[in-house]
Amino acid sequence: MTERVLIKDLAAREDGLVRVSGWVEKVRDQRYVQFVVLRDESGAVQLVNGGVLREPDPENPRSDILVPRTTTISELTHGTFITVTGELQHNERVKLGGVEIQIETIDVVAAALPDNPVADDSNIDVRLDWRFLDLRRPEQNLVFRVQTTFLHALRQVWVDRGFIEIQTPKLMASASESRAELFEVEYFEGKAFLAQSPQFFKQMAQAAGFGGIFEVGPAFRADPSFTSRHATEFTSVDAEMSWIDSHEDVMELHEELMVAGLTAVKEKHGEEIKKFFNVELEVPARPFPRIPLAEAKEIVKAEGYEVPRADADMDPEGERRISAHVKKKYGHDFVFLTDYDASIRPFYHMRHADNPQLTNSYDLIYNGTEISTGAQREHRIDVLEAQAVEKGMDPKELGFYLDFFRYGVPTHGGFGMGLNRVLMLMLKQSSIRETTYLFRGPNRLLP
Repeated sequence: MTERVLIKDLAAREDGLVRVSGWVEKVRDQRYVQFVVLRDESGAVQLVNGGVLREPDPENPRSDILVPRTTTISELTHGTFITVTGELQHNERVKLGGVEIQIETIDVVAAALPDNPVADDSNIDVRLDWRFLDLRRPEQNLVFRVQTTFLHALRQVWVDRGFIEIQTPKLMASASESRAELFEVEYFEGKAFLAQSPQFFKQMAQAAGFGGIFEVGPAFRADPSFTSRHATEFTSVDAEMSWIDSHEDVMELHEELMVAGLTAVKEKHGEEIKKFFNVELEVPARPFPRIPLAEAKEIVKAEGYEVPRADADMDPEGERRISAHVKKKYGHDFVFLTDYDASIRPFYHMRHADNPQLTNSYDLIYNGTEISTGAQREHRIDVLEAQAVEKGMDPKELGFYLDFFRYGVPTHGGFGMGLNRVLMLMLKQSSIRETTYLFRGPNRLLP
């Protein structure tokens, strides 16, 4: 049997017999010729039945008639999976890839119902209800090929630096950060919590002497938000490394990773991103701009917007405003907001040596939205315990975590970054629902 060929590889092949498999995207059933647009995971191709003259038969002067139409093609429904063998022909007049296939045989592998529930103008909720159909759209296929390329580039940086990949547990006996955002689950005779982040276990790897580590895995937040950038389950991209001098070392690693990821995506998918999303992907220059949080608030205030609470984080509107300022002044899509007040940071963030009100921490803003939080961690057990108490936490409940520091741990720091949010901003989509394989929110657990 002829080996199956991916549609993206057809243009490089010579004319001749080929076999392709995929799903029916469109059928045009005309009087003398039938066209089928077949799509697979790599692209689309035009199939043709009819419009080709047979060799004349001397005994039958009518034998040079067109190849007849077939009922099989007439009855193909959108989404039906088929395998086709036929004659590949290069034809520059064909807009779809410059090739077409003259059909010889069609095998219907699995027919689709005629009433497709997802239309071009279906809203996001309908598309999420039928996500497996929505994902057949080429732009959705592209999202996850971009994701694959982006993560591969990040991993290459980590591996080249000698980092170790770890997989941390997602069932925990106690909170890693805020109890208010924990999902509590039954666990045999007791209770467990779904991990909000791998934070404690990333730091454990520093105490274990692993040095640099990274993880790409799920995280859970019991946050009843319905915004375009929040989810109750998301993919977190995390890194942690030892022997840093300050959070500046973490920011430099973060820059290296983002530049590597965006460079790889632009090189491999830039033309398709422009075609499907009308986005001209930009690779950022290093170093990224850095602005202390207090200064950033003053900048947006001077430009007409005041963050509602002076003692709070930058709100979404403030993020958009400071990002627009940086784009205008520096031509940059990224900005690090640094030096966050200790009151709005976790207990394990290290404080400034000369100002205990400020932390050695940052948020990374990309195209107007925060994508990551990073920091130097506090590694001194006495200071760590005091900061936990200051935050109203009971050190006894943090026993396993604090034990890491009782047996020695180097200076260290790292970051956590939301992958789906990065993709949303990279491709300039309206919601992480578009860039999450299967979205989970307060009112969505299916499919």
